[in-house]
Amino acid sequence: MNRRIFIGLLSAAAVGTIVAGKGYAMGWFGSKEDEKKFPVSMSEAEWKEKLTPEQFRVLRKAGTEPARSSPLDKNYEKGIYHCVGCDTALFSSEHKFDSGTGWPSFYQPINEEVLGYSKDLVLLIPRTEEHCATCGGHLGHVFDDGPQPTGKRHCINGVTLKFKAA
Repeated sequence: MNRRIFIGLLSAAAVGTIVAGKGYAMGWFGSKEDEKKFPVSMSEAEWKEKLTPEQFRVLRKAGTEPARSSPLDKNYEKGIYHCVGCDTALFSSEHKFDSGTGWPSFYQPINEEVLGYSKDLVLLIPRTEEHCATCGGHLGHVFDDGPQPTGKRHCINGVTLKFKAA
């Protein structure tokens, strides 16, 4: 096998992994019966009507907002961060910290029941995707490089949150 064929096969494998990872993350594979049901559920048309195009892209299609684009990244007022899709309280300002990543980061959620988790293979590096347990909306990812007391960094797309001041 020459180098060109090897690189071509490697590229094809990478694309396949990306598509498969995104497909599983977005529910593209499996039957309707396999899909998880959430307490708040809407049709795609209803979500598009409720959300801005950017909120829809990130929350419902597992997109990522550009780093440093959300005013919530540097917001340190006291209050609660809610899911923009269903208004579930997700994070407290008491648990927010400046991770330097350009996305709002928290070392813990209000409680573990408000979040759901799934494996994300889109970037070929396994990551843990976080979603709202109430509506299933994609929020961001959680990493094991955060501050104590949890050591977690919940890296959340600001466009998926709405802040309610205390």
